Amino acid sequence: MRWALVKVALAVTTMVVLAFAVPLGLVIREMARDRAFSGAEREAAAVAPALSITTDRDQLERVVASAGSDAGMAVHIPAGDGQEALDLGRQRAADEDIAAVRKLGRASTTGVPGGSTLLQPVALSTGEIAVVEVYVPQAEVTHGVGTAWAVLAGVGVALVLGSVAVADRLGVRMVRPARRLVDGARELGEGRLGARVPEEGPTELRLAAVAFNSMADQVVQLLANERELAADLSHRLRTPLTVLRLNTASLGEGPAADQTRSAVEQLEREVDAIIRTAREAKPQTAAAGPGAGCDAAEVVRERMAFWSALAEDEARKWRVAGADRPVRIPVARADLAAALDALLGNVFRHTPEGTAFAVDVHNAEDAVIVLVSDAGPGIPDPAAAMARGRGSGSDGSTGLGLDIVRRLAESTGGDVRIGSSVLGGTEVRIWIQVADRAPASRGHRQLRRRRPGRPAAALKQS
Repeated sequence: MRWALVKVALAVTTMVVLAFAVPLGLVIREMARDRAFSGAEREAAAVAPALSITTDRDQLERVVASAGSDAGMAVHIPAGDGQEALDLGRQRAADEDIAAVRKLGRASTTGVPGGSTLLQPVALSTGEIAVVEVYVPQAEVTHGVGTAWAVLAGVGVALVLGSVAVADRLGVRMVRPARRLVDGARELGEGRLGARVPEEGPTELRLAAVAFNSMADQVVQLLANERELAADLSHRLRTPLTVLRLNTASLGEGPAADQTRSAVEQLEREVDAIIRTAREAKPQTAAAGPGAGCDAAEVVRERMAFWSALAEDEARKWRVAGADRPVRIPVARADLAAALDALLGNVFRHTPEGTAFAVDVHNAEDAVIVLVSDAGPGIPDPAAAMARGRGSGSDGSTGLGLDIVRRLAESTGGDVRIGSSVLGGTEVRIWIQVADRAPASRGHRQLRRRRPGRPAAALKQS
């Protein structure tokens, strides 16, 4: 905006200066020319009375000399009444021009080398027409014009520079509040909720700053309300959790009872974490720094061991492949466990009992791929399922499970794809980026080339 104002001021001022300076310079040039020829007319008029009285050469030479312009004046008297033609001074005009002025009886000017001449007709006592020629040098015609043009150019440059300086100051006055508004919006977008903008500058920008500050206050208030609501809702879960924990004490001993107690304890920990996060106004998942993350293979083995008991009750075959060696990923352990639980929960919820499922872990050069597949009926519309995973829940699904998985993958620069599995049902592919050396699309091509050779561990009956 600042440079736009400077350019506009420069263009407008330049046009105004040219519109006034050029015509004024032309007027000054014409005035100098008129001044020079007016002087020549006066010199010619000084000789005219003498010509009307006498045509004597000696007397005319004295008159011309007294006029002070004998070097630039000439007198041409035609022959008549027994008198020969008389020419005094240096003739510069052509004979044709002199004859034309004598015939027309009207003064005129004509160009000659080095300048111009004024040809003034004068009537003699004999009735003939004499012509007085006054030479006007070019330097006299243009005297003072160069200086005037220089003065006009200086004034024009000064006006242009002054207008540019004023426009620049006005631009700074307008741009500074706009930049503050941009910086405030950027800070607010980065999560610094205390960002505010000084309400200064032109009226429009001042109103924009007021609106921005009001919006920021409203955002802070809405976030505070959301945190309080999340904390209150989570706190309400404590009562049913307490009942479940008390009921688990009566389950006795056994693997199923131990897993139920473990699940209740884990649920209590998650609820506590939600309450703490909401109260402290901190995100639940922070960006992983150097050395952060977890062993994906270990988390997969742990969650598959948890779900194996339910798989045994429902006569489901299951297998795990690629989890026999450490696979580091830049994802928090709790986040990966939540994503796996969401996908495995969908398998148990949306497929008939006895349907087999599998979890494969592929460790590529720049990414880790986790595949959760089943032998169920499949998903007829994967695009609609992914849409529900983005918050448009429908068909009896909230989409929360896929949303958890999607956010986990996208936090690393990866993504989630839904397709058909080799078991005949659905395959959910989680692409977790672990390096920035190659784009995700390249990794997908590597995955498609490697899929035919992926581990084919046999399904296990737990």
